[in-house]
Amino acid sequence: MLGPLWAFLLCLLLPCDLSVVVLSSRIRPGGGPFLGFFGALWRQCLSFMPESLGARRVPIAADTARYVLPFRMARLPVFRWPVAVIGAGAAGSAAALAAAEQGAEVLVLGKLAPHASNTYWAQGGMAVAIGEGDSSCRHAEDTLKVGCGLSEPEITQSICDAAADLLPWLAELGMVFDLRQRSADSTQRQHLAREGGHSFPRVLSAGGDSTGRVLQEQLSTALQKHPAITTRYDLRVVDLLVNEGECRGFIALDEYGRAYLVRAGRTILASGSAGQIFRETTNPPVATGDGLAMAYRAGATLQDLEFVQFHPTTLYIAGAARVLISEAVRGAGAVLIDGTGRRVMQGKHEMLDLAPRDVVSRAILERMVETGDTNVYLDASRIEGNVAERFPQIAAMCAAFQIDIAKDPIPVRPGAHYMVGGIQTDGHGATDLPGLFACGEVASVGLHGANRLASNSLLEALVIGRRAGVLAADQGLPSCHELDRLDEDPATGFARHSDGEVELNYNDMLYSLKSLMWRQAGLARSKDLLADAGERVAFWERILLSRPHRTASYVDLANMLLVSRLVTASAEFRTESRGTHFRSDFPERDDDRWLVHSCCQREATA
Repeated sequence: MLGPLWAFLLCLLLPCDLSVVVLSSRIRPGGGPFLGFFGALWRQCLSFMPESLGARRVPIAADTARYVLPFRMARLPVFRWPVAVIGAGAAGSAAALAAAEQGAEVLVLGKLAPHASNTYWAQGGMAVAIGEGDSSCRHAEDTLKVGCGLSEPEITQSICDAAADLLPWLAELGMVFDLRQRSADSTQRQHLAREGGHSFPRVLSAGGDSTGRVLQEQLSTALQKHPAITTRYDLRVVDLLVNEGECRGFIALDEYGRAYLVRAGRTILASGSAGQIFRETTNPPVATGDGLAMAYRAGATLQDLEFVQFHPTTLYIAGAARVLISEAVRGAGAVLIDGTGRRVMQGKHEMLDLAPRDVVSRAILERMVETGDTNVYLDASRIEGNVAERFPQIAAMCAAFQIDIAKDPIPVRPGAHYMVGGIQTDGHGATDLPGLFACGEVASVGLHGANRLASNSLLEALVIGRRAGVLAADQGLPSCHELDRLDEDPATGFARHSDGEVELNYNDMLYSLKSLMWRQAGLARSKDLLADAGERVAFWERILLSRPHRTASYVDLANMLLVSRLVTASAEFRTESRGTHFRSDFPERDDDRWLVHSCCQREATA
């Protein structure tokens, strides 16, 4: 015990910057034997410390049905696959390719084509610590700081360490990142941008502000070319199937409402976000929380659902989609101002406009309340050089509304952008439901904590996606499980009410839900607002589930209602403010009670 104790005491005496450096096995160049010595001692000390944070279970007032639709298993056409991947964005594609490289036959399903995914819409880039003076340790330090105490240090360091290893694989796929202008005093070829919360420029981009589109195109091409991968973008997975406590596959619907049974050796959920539960969101229409809802109904644990990241700068013009104005624009020198030209972030944070997203979003909200305006402005006229050339997608989008980003302020306000919480997984994407893996935005691996560092999402999706694919292939190759009997019968449990034939207006219920969640579970929350929202959502959910229909709109709405109920319950449960979660009635962070994850898990019916 003496060794770890001395290591701990010695590291306390080190400067903060130096302590972070020795925390990882990867010592940056120039550290020498001194840092190597203390790094070894520090890692010995860490071995005696808790591996992860604790958790508290969220009480769920009204639980949901096991299945979103009734099915009779014996009547369904059956398909068998060793590995099935639900979702074809960055995480799903990476998982499928990794599993296929291991020799598995892989099925990839998406309810729409990959260009409808969040990956395709991503503008910013991917954080990789390859710049001069930077290191994976510094990257991990920034991530942990932004995560507000809820990021898992070991997993965070592991993902940051793995970032540089992705580059050769991406190059093989044909991914070309933007290059920097030649400099005599630097050997760094790729252009590295600095975004909010990062202490160094470390964000790689492609096509200026089109990184997600370029990446998705390369991944989709690789999927189509691989002989062991079959893709179907016309099937909507509606529920996971569990037998003897293990995920054995799922039920899917085609566009005509016909159901299919897929028996899978291993299932990987990579179905993306739930941003569509909010009225103001940067997410595409497919982001309806399907994976979260299916995993919860199947009995997997969901974690930290109260943490929803609101991006500070979404375009706010009547008639325009709430599209993202990338953080890279502020990284290049743009600043936030109000209608009178006053800086929004002056005096709010030492990093000003590059402060973490939760800080910037709340500052914008405060200024909007103060001025009575519905938005603030992003002033990009300060950026040197040709702004439209640097951000072509944003420039074209704004030009469609007669805004020249080189001289005109861009009207912006926060919008729901990223689900920080998700299905609880380990560092390889494995959930606590055997046979089920999760990766990408649908998962909560422990990297983001209470707030996501900019441009860490693509990194996490690729790293954990590939790890999940390898492990799923190893476990799913021998055979596809039979499904003679399920833990809960999908043909029962659907109550039939006397008013069951009354037609529901799905669009009206959907708009009401999105508006309610934006008003009462958005940037600022309180017990009264959250409790009221939870009761309304639970009522709508009961009404909807009493009238099941094999339609896409029904399934999407059912999933959104369930996820909304879990988000409001989790937000009401956490009586503090931390990261993206702000409670006006509990405005302070409370580490004594809340330095823990919150967890939601459905209890099986008798």
